[in-house]
Amino acid sequence: MKDKNIIFVMGVSGCGKSSVGELISKYKSYIYEDADNFHPIENVEKMRNGIPLTDGDRKPWLHALNQMATICNKENKGLIVACSCLKPEYRMLLQEGIQEHVLFIYLKGSFEVISERMKKRAAHYFSGDEMLRSQFQTLIEPHPAESIDYVEIDIDSRNLQEVADLALQAINGVNYAQ
Repeated sequence: MKDKNIIFVMGVSGCGKSSVGELISKYKSYIYEDADNFHPIENVEKMRNGIPLTDGDRKPWLHALNQMATICNKENKGLIVACSCLKPEYRMLLQEGIQEHVLFIYLKGSFEVISERMKKRAAHYFSGDEMLRSQFQTLIEPHPAESIDYVEIDIDSRNLQEVADLALQAINGVNYAQ
């Protein structure tokens, strides 16, 4: 996993992508971006109104994220992006043209644990069990046959620092215990 300078911290909403991404970007001195900030206003309004996004809604957003990652890679800059990356085709699009430099860190958690975490979030446009259920239904977990480099970290019984430490170990090429 060493020498990966483009890192996508992935998982369903509420799994801790943003918190973990921000933390590891500080340790690594990488640029941090939250993919949610790249959604067009139409997507944000849909989510705010409890309407799940379609693949068509996501495509321009995914292209914009790939473009940002490609530029950072060309400029030899490290980048951490908190992004759901729910399907293999999304992950393929995100790493298009820079695959050998990309690592996906999948924060895996149960519906129950993540739902409880989401209830504690204040003022986030993505909320409610119905929207979370739609993400779990859409999620196709990364698997070894997929053409990506990834690590999976179980978040259910770990705190933020433990998850970030495991992510850093993976990024730095250190063997880690899931």
